[in-house]
Amino acid sequence: MNFQLKALSLPACCAEKADALLVLLPKTALAGKDTIAALVAAARADGDLKPAAGQVLSLYRVAGVAARRVVLASTGEGKPRDARVAVQAAFAALKGVKLGSLIIALGALTKAESALVATVVQAAVEAGYAYSLTKSKSPEGGIESVLVAVGDVGATEKAFETGLATGLGINLAREWGNRPANHATPRLLAEAAKALTQAGPAKPHKKAHAIECKVLGPKEVAKLGMGSFMAVAQGSSEPLRFIVLRYQGAAAKQAPVVLVGKGITFDTGGISIKPAAEMDEMKFDMCGAASVLGTFRAIAQLQPAINLVGLIPSCENMPDGRAIKPGDVVKSMSGQTIEILNTDAEGRLVLCDALSYAERFEPSAVIDIATLTGACMVALGGVRSGLFASDDVLAEALYSAGEAALDLCWRMPLDDEYAEGLKSNFADVANVGGRAGGAITAAKFLQRFADKFAWAHLDIAGTAWKSGAAKGSTGRPVGLLVQYVLNQAEILAKKPSAAPKKRAPRQPVPR
Repeated sequence: MNFQLKALSLPACCAEKADALLVLLPKTALAGKDTIAALVAAARADGDLKPAAGQVLSLYRVAGVAARRVVLASTGEGKPRDARVAVQAAFAALKGVKLGSLIIALGALTKAESALVATVVQAAVEAGYAYSLTKSKSPEGGIESVLVAVGDVGATEKAFETGLATGLGINLAREWGNRPANHATPRLLAEAAKALTQAGPAKPHKKAHAIECKVLGPKEVAKLGMGSFMAVAQGSSEPLRFIVLRYQGAAAKQAPVVLVGKGITFDTGGISIKPAAEMDEMKFDMCGAASVLGTFRAIAQLQPAINLVGLIPSCENMPDGRAIKPGDVVKSMSGQTIEILNTDAEGRLVLCDALSYAERFEPSAVIDIATLTGACMVALGGVRSGLFASDDVLAEALYSAGEAALDLCWRMPLDDEYAEGLKSNFADVANVGGRAGGAITAAKFLQRFADKFAWAHLDIAGTAWKSGAAKGSTGRPVGLLVQYVLNQAEILAKKPSAAPKKRAPRQPVPR
């Protein structure tokens, strides 16, 4: 879809040629006596269009409107969440209809439009996504161009660009999450990362910062001593890949934010094999990696003044004759030894080496993103991602970013007592600690490898994809991550001459 922002009043939108006109409506009555205002007043008076968010009325060949179809969508209280619901409902009403062009009129929202533009554009971009890679026919319909009509372009242009870039980043994450494992191997994931080096701003940019990508294979990873990561990969015929992405939008001395995404492109559970039912959904086990790709896609377009690093340890977890066995002990990059009591707890085994690798960047913060535990899904369902953090400032920044982006998370505890179950008689640590508090013990395991920087862990097992009739990747938490990175760039911009403060040594996590 091609998106364009244009200053158009509601009456002007009625005169604009298009296949469809979507009018987002506030709870209050529209000012004026134009065609749309009269339609809305009549529909509400008759009870055909209630003001609650998501209420939609579809019309065809309306006199005085150049567009073939008109969709009126209520935005309720006019909050961003309500606007998103309205856009989703409107696109659902247009599903299956052949449309080349669409106008989205926000002019009626007047005072609130600048705050809602990013949400509306992002929701429209997401609604336009359809998976087609492995289908013999592409989905019918499909909107080619979208004109977003606002009252003031200057006041809304930044929000428009943010919504567009974030939506495209989310869709990239959804696409790679949705791809079957044979179409999303570690090698192919690395190719997707390399393709991001061609991504950039939508408009000409004098000092555009390109993304750099380095891909390490088995030999390079072995040289680094990533024994834990290699142990998971050894049961598959698909060779592992360790992907390193870099975006440098600030001075070289500025400490970067590091994003670490779990990239298990398929998880059978290994020797501790999973039940057959719904095992196909384990193609989504690389959604953490996909979210890193999506975030970099958005950041490349938005070009914030910040440094960003992305690390993706990617492999398959398979039950081959060479696969790791319960009871095996491996040595991580940090030097710590790990007793593998359950081979299905493999995500933490690849992430721990990536967290150790992150130390070399002397980061301002490290955030790992992973479909890590079913226990987190039990605790929080599919509404909020689990947030664990060793640093209160980082935790609050991520939580606030999630609220602003409508990509919610919730902070979970990290009390030292939760690590008791990870003790081992045969290694420095075990990779599982029992069923009780499983999401927390998994986070406590990772924390052992993240004691040299401010660290946060997002467990997205419940939010990264949906099951059932709506089965598919959600692209979360790209929205949260993009918002966090942009917020951090704004904070840095307010202190352009401040040298990065030397971080006080952290107390080591109890072993």
